[in-house]
Amino acid sequence: MSGGLTEEQAARGLATTGPNALAVQRGPSAWVMLLGQFASPLIWLLLGACVISGLFGDLLDAVAIAVILVINALVGFLQEQRAEKAIAALRAMTSPEARVVRDGHARSIPSAEVVPGDLLLLEAGDVVAADARLTEAHALTANESALTGESVPTEKAATPCPPDAPLPERHDRVFMGTFIATGTARAEVIATGMGTELGRIAHLLASAEIVETPLQARLRRLGRTLLWLALGIVVAVAALGLLRGTPRLEVFLSAVSLAVAAVPEGLPAIVTIALAAGVRRMAARNVLVRRLPAVETLGCTTVICTDKTGTLTTGQMAVRDLWGADPAAVLAAAAAVCDAELGPGPGGGVGDPTELAILSAAAQRGIDRAAIESQNPRVAVTPFDSERKRMSILRRDGQLYVKGALEVLLARAVQGQDGADEAAARMGERGLRVLAVATGTGPAEENLRLLGLVGIADPPRPDATAAVAAARAAGIRTVMITGDHPVTARAIAREMGIIGPGEVDVGDTVHARTTPEAKLGIVRDWKARGAVVAMTGDGVNDAPALREAHVGIAMGRGGTAVAREAAAIVLADDNFASIVAGIQEGRGIFDNIRKSLVYLLGGNTGELALMFCAALVGLPTPLLPLQILWINLVTDGLPALALVLDRPDPGALARPPRRLDEPMIGRPEWRTVLTAGAALAATTFAVFRWALTHGGPDLARALTFTTLIFGHTLMTLAFLSPSKTLWQVGPLANRLLLLVIAGSLAAQVVIASTPFWKRVFHLADASPQAMALAALAGLVPVSVLELLKIGRRGQAARQGTTNTGRPA
Repeated sequence: MSGGLTEEQAARGLATTGPNALAVQRGPSAWVMLLGQFASPLIWLLLGACVISGLFGDLLDAVAIAVILVINALVGFLQEQRAEKAIAALRAMTSPEARVVRDGHARSIPSAEVVPGDLLLLEAGDVVAADARLTEAHALTANESALTGESVPTEKAATPCPPDAPLPERHDRVFMGTFIATGTARAEVIATGMGTELGRIAHLLASAEIVETPLQARLRRLGRTLLWLALGIVVAVAALGLLRGTPRLEVFLSAVSLAVAAVPEGLPAIVTIALAAGVRRMAARNVLVRRLPAVETLGCTTVICTDKTGTLTTGQMAVRDLWGADPAAVLAAAAAVCDAELGPGPGGGVGDPTELAILSAAAQRGIDRAAIESQNPRVAVTPFDSERKRMSILRRDGQLYVKGALEVLLARAVQGQDGADEAAARMGERGLRVLAVATGTGPAEENLRLLGLVGIADPPRPDATAAVAAARAAGIRTVMITGDHPVTARAIAREMGIIGPGEVDVGDTVHARTTPEAKLGIVRDWKARGAVVAMTGDGVNDAPALREAHVGIAMGRGGTAVAREAAAIVLADDNFASIVAGIQEGRGIFDNIRKSLVYLLGGNTGELALMFCAALVGLPTPLLPLQILWINLVTDGLPALALVLDRPDPGALARPPRRLDEPMIGRPEWRTVLTAGAALAATTFAVFRWALTHGGPDLARALTFTTLIFGHTLMTLAFLSPSKTLWQVGPLANRLLLLVIAGSLAAQVVIASTPFWKRVFHLADASPQAMALAALAGLVPVSVLELLKIGRRGQAARQGTTNTGRPA
């Protein structure tokens, strides 16, 4: 095959196999994706509320709900569209051109025209155009980290390897999308396009399922519950009205108005604002969010499947151990036989990462490489070769320095061998790459004196080790998935506490030499067990699993564009510790959404109960439509917004993760909703009945209006924490909420005391004493809720239970 294919053979091959390109997977149309954003019971309920509000002249409410729905749909649509960009980023990795031998001559062709049987010509810096088997290789290494996760270039040779060898160990092949680090080669193309390893990943990426986030699932279930509650209210009120002989149109309008009032129409906006605020806070902690729901999903995580290189570790090789009679001499000799050039900054320089690690360690010990070269320059270099497994440099003084595999140097050594095997075994157990260093005289690599061993590895990040411990304390399991050797992977896992003291890894905690299919399978297996899975990665081989996981987390510094496009979150600092910080933020966001929702439902329940009780006993309507609209605007939107922007609970990581089947509003929250609603309804109904007997319906509505505004607004203070009292949280814990409360109450005072606004809201004149009594009555609901917290905490203390951050 030295002459390569003929043009005629290449043309036939192209007609048979098609272009050497990754196929375009067509997803759903833009219209289908847009309409899919409305497939939720809560959205249906809000659509109904919007239509009914418009039909009955409440245009302000109708427009507000419509705007909320449109924004919500656009956000979801844009998130779904971004997910389709991962395949496009994968296609961008392929080489635009390739050098091949055709008709016996070297020529450049578009990479799309490469066919099986073509002879590729490769040199340092080339992007490999297709999967190929090496026919010649000269000092060849390839950077395959995007495919394999290996942190150092892979040594290549033309000698055949076993057909079932793992991808990182196929030393006789090069792969599409990887690039040549050093050396030159010729390689016969064996696969193109979707038949390559890169194409196989494209298949997996297209088949990976984009799962519904836990928050989306909870809101969907909540929407279904609210839908049935609203229908129940319509039926109950309609039946009651018809039994009392009320005109049918009036019955219908009353029932529909109450059903619409039951819906927290601000919920989608509040959720979006909460997630957006979380995005901003996470960005300050180096967690960049690409898909909004992932903010909260991160807080639900129970399993983190993490890559090793660059995430748990620094991503840079470093000398971690030295063995020999004189460790400093071992390091100096190792530096003397390096070909790399150290540059400024940590990890900077040009050359093999292992040699850069040696030079960096030498520099830290005061060993000056430049001084070695000037005082004793090299006169001959025998470069490293995968078959020789060693390299040597002869200096001007006749001293020969050799470094390489221990077994190779031991065979040529006559001194210093004692204890080397045992030392190498100890380093190997720690996952270190072991290099032997020897010296001799003259150019022949014989009769050497073994100086010692250098143990090199990619060390753990110090903050990542602490973060693994924090994740474990928070009930989150860390699973390492890497392309590295099993011994290296297990050693790092033990050092970082991923495998705890006395624990034996049985294949669930550490996965080494993993393929893209294996990574995808691991994620699916954990999901099948009911786990909420966060997956980290930086390479092309990680992309399918990143997309399949509940939260895909890509590396921002060292990651590929393919990984970033497939992921929902990008780490700006490539640091595992940032994931744990993001989990804390995510848990806080869910807490804020939940307490805002409980507050909204508590207030709506109070309003509904007030109106229903008045209708049940045959009293006049306590509130007019405009008054209800103003109450919903002042006491729902702004206070709930202030609640949802509250600072996350610093103790969020002390709690176990939420279960996937845990509802948005569970029994404890529903008890709080009913308690708040009952306290608000009872207080306002009592004021309404008292005012009816002392001044008639108009005065009663004026005082009820004020009581409800004060009661619902002040009640917000009880929702700062579901279990701690206001004094335990601190009155100044949420200053935005205090401003909202002050503004809402001041606005109510203006409305109740200004002739113009009293006419607008149909409020009768009331004495200052009566208005003060109505305002003071507004303290009852918040007092009830706070007293109940005190009672629950006392009961929990007696029972010895722990605080879960939820109402009892």
